Amino acid sequence: MTLKRIVLSVLTLLVAWVMGSSLISSLGEPQVGNQLQLYQTDLLVQASEWNGSGLPEAEVEQFRRAVFGKDALESAAEQYQEVRADATTGLARLQQQLEDSSEIDAERRQKLMTTARSQQALVDQIDLRLGMVAAQQGKSAEAVSTWQDLAERSTSKVLSDTAVTSATLADLWKDPPVVRSEAIEVIDANLRGWYRDSALIRLYEIEDQAESLARIERTQVETAEGTLIQLSVIGLLPSLGGLLGAGLLIALVGQRVLRGKVSILAITDTTWEVPWDWEVVWLVIVGGFLFIGQLALPLVLQLGMLLTQPGSLQTAGLTHSGFANLGFAIASTVFGLTSRGRALYSLVFYLLMAASTLGVLYWAIKKYLPLSKEWFRLDLAGRWPLWGWGGYLVALPLMVGISVLNQQIWQGQGGNNPILQLVLEEQDSVALGMFLFTAAIAAPVFEEILFRGFLLPSLTRYMSIWPAIGLSSLIFATAHLSFSEVLPLTVLGMTLGFVYARSRNLMSSILLHSTWNSVTMVGLFLLGSGS
Repeated sequence: MTLKRIVLSVLTLLVAWVMGSSLISSLGEPQVGNQLQLYQTDLLVQASEWNGSGLPEAEVEQFRRAVFGKDALESAAEQYQEVRADATTGLARLQQQLEDSSEIDAERRQKLMTTARSQQALVDQIDLRLGMVAAQQGKSAEAVSTWQDLAERSTSKVLSDTAVTSATLADLWKDPPVVRSEAIEVIDANLRGWYRDSALIRLYEIEDQAESLARIERTQVETAEGTLIQLSVIGLLPSLGGLLGAGLLIALVGQRVLRGKVSILAITDTTWEVPWDWEVVWLVIVGGFLFIGQLALPLVLQLGMLLTQPGSLQTAGLTHSGFANLGFAIASTVFGLTSRGRALYSLVFYLLMAASTLGVLYWAIKKYLPLSKEWFRLDLAGRWPLWGWGGYLVALPLMVGISVLNQQIWQGQGGNNPILQLVLEEQDSVALGMFLFTAAIAAPVFEEILFRGFLLPSLTRYMSIWPAIGLSSLIFATAHLSFSEVLPLTVLGMTLGFVYARSRNLMSSILLHSTWNSVTMVGLFLLGSGS
């Protein structure tokens, strides 16, 4: 065995150990899906105050039933209970792991405890909302009981705001009500959207502040109209796209059955002239992307930041994650960067990872240059927009089905990219712009060049096209290092691989990838900004 293969074998073992540890670690981490459903239900409740904007009463009632169901607040309560059940299940699982895992290292235990506190905070926030929904339904006794229970269990320093808010709300809905001197400050600081407005309305009614009451009621109605538009963008447009995609997918399958090898789904031109062997693929993926890009580079950046802030050496834990998540998590929790600082760190880290990986790719294949025109083709002519956007429409129903299955498998656990949570809560437009550039431009270009432009064609030297699409997609999904994302990202990767294999143009798969990421980011922003 040559020295090169010995080194690559060692790096492969190291990468496998780190990736395996990261995937196992992700098992106890919550998905962002619960937060997404929570935020979307918040918007639904807020939009329920819509008064019809002057439309005929019959049309308004019909529209309200279509959007909110028979009773908007009852529907919201059911959705909150679903999220609460998932969060409670995840919390119980984490607590059981802490009880059963007496031999785990201190870093792992601390991470489990942090995740458990996060899940408990989510449960508490849902209970806060359920109390307000009950109060607005006229169930004051139930609301007061919910808030009092929450205030009693939320006694730790971390959850003191929740305890104070719960106690304040319970006082307002008691019979007779009690108004604390700091009630307005507590409501303004700890409640948002419909919940803040509803609490203030109750306060102004008790204190008989007619002018303030009228103002907040007008604001609530005006906000509801804007929220309806947000809900339409978040829910209606993707639903229409999913219906179109489902119709297109059915048509494509029907064509495949009727026309066989001349159909769109049939990939007949499958040959790439692959001048290198498996060792080059091994070097690029393991040595370049996984080791240098995802292990060595994060470690170097962390050490550089730690050396500039020596006090952080006592609190920095070396955890592992995929696609710049490692450096991002450290920057967020240890170095106290601002939202713009975290966004810039994420972008710079990703660009450096892409540059280092593509540098290794060039070095590995330079002796085979020039390549045939089929390799790394980025052709602005042709029908690549149809392939890209058509692939996006087809991916929508596929991903919806896989997401439902995935939720049943993981029940809210399995981890997610931490950037998703930050975008959901981010309000700074500059930071959001940097995150959007990373997700919509940098990631699609780099990942499509690596996984579809290089890996997929290289695998066709040893297998037929569909196994190559499947294997390259599985590697693409696993590299994100979250168990819950492996199945959906494999399906998305296969759609990307099919689009590239049929169009032979990276522009098509880049467009699909960029559209998917962009829509996801915009949806997260709209959810977060409206809650």
